[in-house]
This record gives sequence, structure tokens and C-alpha cells, in this order.
Amino acid sequence: MTPIRQVTSVAIPLIVNNIDTDLIIPSREMKSVSKTGLSGGLFAGWRYQEIGGRDPNPDFVLNKEKYQGAEILLTGENMGCGSSREHAAWALAEYGIRVIIAPSFNPIFYGNCVRNGILPIRLDPQPIAEAKGPITVDLEAKTVTAKNGTAWSFDLEDEARTMLLEGLDPIDLTLKRAGEIADFREKDRLARPWIYNLSVS
Repeated sequence: MTPIRQVTSVAIPLIVNNIDTDLIIPSREMKSVSKTGLSGGLFAGWRYQEIGGRDPNPDFVLNKEKYQGAEILLTGENMGCGSSREHAAWALAEYGIRVIIAPSFNPIFYGNCVRNGILPIRLDPQPIAEAKGPITVDLEAKTVTAKNGTAWSFDLEDEARTMLLEGLDPIDLTLKRAGEIADFREKDRLARPWIYNLSVS
């Protein structure tokens, strides 16, 4: 994964409560188990004129010129509720969303974001949406700063922060402790050698 330290971007204001994973990526858009090829289906029910079509809905925020290439998404309460499909995070990441700011997240979706390189920030999005121009998210400082200098602080669990700062997935995070794991196995092998006897009689 690509590490996140600072992200500067205009913020897409999609401040709707209870955006569930079927709205983020409808099941009809999930045609494989791959992490790629999903961005076209992101918010498909809102983004396109017809179900299954690809004619853009000009009223939907993602289709507006000023938000093309934006990497920060502002949403409402309980973001990512509904099913646990990880495709929702995959679609957002492939589209280019690196930060989601919402008052609260569904816990499974929150974890899926972290594991797929998206920074979920628990903050009220409204004052950020009202700030004009791009905003800067600084993960090292744990701040969100508007162009006019107004700043908001946020909290993030240490493990999630490490994963995002260093671009680690859960396996990478575990392998950072490879030395400790090897030491444990050696001590355990001496204490319980029969566990490590792989010979077949």
C-alpha cells in the first residue's frame, strides 16, 4: 500500500447519514473478487442516470468538474454501515479516495479502510465543508487544516496510524515482529520439542 503522511485536496461533500456498503458499491457491480475494476461501480446508484448504465448523473457530486481527482471524501454518520463487503473500501481506494471524514463509521468498514490504505477520520464534516479551497490532512500531526489556517485535531489508534504511515497491511505489520516470533518459537521448541517433531512413523 502507498503510505499516507499528508494529503492535500479539495474535499468532496457527500454528507449523507447511513451510507451503506451497497450504496458505495452495489452488488451488481461486484463481478470479481479482485481489488481492481471496481471504481466504475462506485456509488453507481447515484452516479449514473440508469441502473446498470454509465451515463453520468450531472447532479451527483462525484460528477462535478471541481471534484475530479479529489482524494478526500466528507460523509455523514455511520459511514459504511450494512454488509461487511470489503469491495466498498477497494472501490473507494481504486477511485482515488485516500481520506474519509465522517462523525462515525461502521466498525467493520472502518477496519477495511485502514487495511486498504484509506485514512478514516472521526470529525464533524460540516465546518470542513464550509471552508473554502483545498484542505490538508496531516497524519503525523493528526490534524486537518483548511486553506484559511483553521485546523481540527483528530485521534487515531496507534496500530492504524502505523499501518497507514508505513503503508503496511496486517501481514506486513505482523512481520515487523518477525524477530520476536522467531525467539518465541525457539524457546517453545526447547520447552516442548514434541510439538516440533514432524517425522512420520
